[in-house]
Amino acid sequence: MDSKTFETPIALFVFNRPDTTRRVFDTVARIGPAQLLLIADGPRLAKPGEAEICRQVRDIAGRVDWPCEVFTNFADNNLGCQERMISGLNWVFSLVEEAIILEDDCLPDPSFFPFCRELLERYRGDDRIAYISGCNLVGEYLNTNSSYFFSQIGGVWGWATWKSEWTRYDRHLKDWPEIKREELLSEVFDNSKAVDYWTSIFDAMHENRGPNTWDYQWLFTCLKNNSLAAVSSVNLIANIGFGHGATHTVQEDARFMLPATQIGFPLQHPASFIPLRSMDHRRMQKMLSTPLLHRLSTKGRQIAARLFGHT
Repeated sequence: MDSKTFETPIALFVFNRPDTTRRVFDTVARIGPAQLLLIADGPRLAKPGEAEICRQVRDIAGRVDWPCEVFTNFADNNLGCQERMISGLNWVFSLVEEAIILEDDCLPDPSFFPFCRELLERYRGDDRIAYISGCNLVGEYLNTNSSYFFSQIGGVWGWATWKSEWTRYDRHLKDWPEIKREELLSEVFDNSKAVDYWTSIFDAMHENRGPNTWDYQWLFTCLKNNSLAAVSSVNLIANIGFGHGATHTVQEDARFMLPATQIGFPLQHPASFIPLRSMDHRRMQKMLSTPLLHRLSTKGRQIAARLFGHT
């Protein structure tokens, strides 16, 4: 990091995890952003003591001791993962034109911040790129000298985007019936079982019977717009949220609990915008493995098992 003020806004989503929040916030504090946007979900009434834990988390995230413009969006009641993330991001982009986005269990290497800052500037206004991702779970398979690659799947454990891209977000997958009728996923994925899997997911989300999440809709938005994620060549984000207290990643799994690694500067930019589908296939193999399958419908789990050999 240089000694200049870090001007790119940072949005931090928190809820009820003081330990992970403290670690992520301490990293953000070392960067010292000029603008910090704090988004918190409210306590669940059925969870005794959660109101006090949520208060502790908000206190931790509010300990700003550097020159900084702080904005807060704290829910009085529990909105749940989907509604809190979506409403929080809508609020973020009502205030700023671009932002780096972290959740309270996504611990970044400090180099993640200048990485995002540089690519936000480089691809600002280029609608081929939907977002920048610091999460790379399959870097051992990467064969490039570039500092990042382009992906159709990406990852949102530490990411950054622009207001112009977020405003395209299709929460209810309103275009899915037509895309499904025209069998357009077959034009994206060359594996018929992968098409079946994503069809199952998008059917569930469109019919409002899918998991309480927001990221499948974001992936759908990117796919339907034929836009890409710029993914770091090394993993810049350690997910420290596995285990007790997690919303989705409730089972620890070393394949996903990778350390954050520093990226080198100056960044080496790819020579083309061709997405690395081989890396996306590796990513899907990991994201659809057993510990994460509880997010899926029964049909989705069955399809994933057939596709990737999981039981």
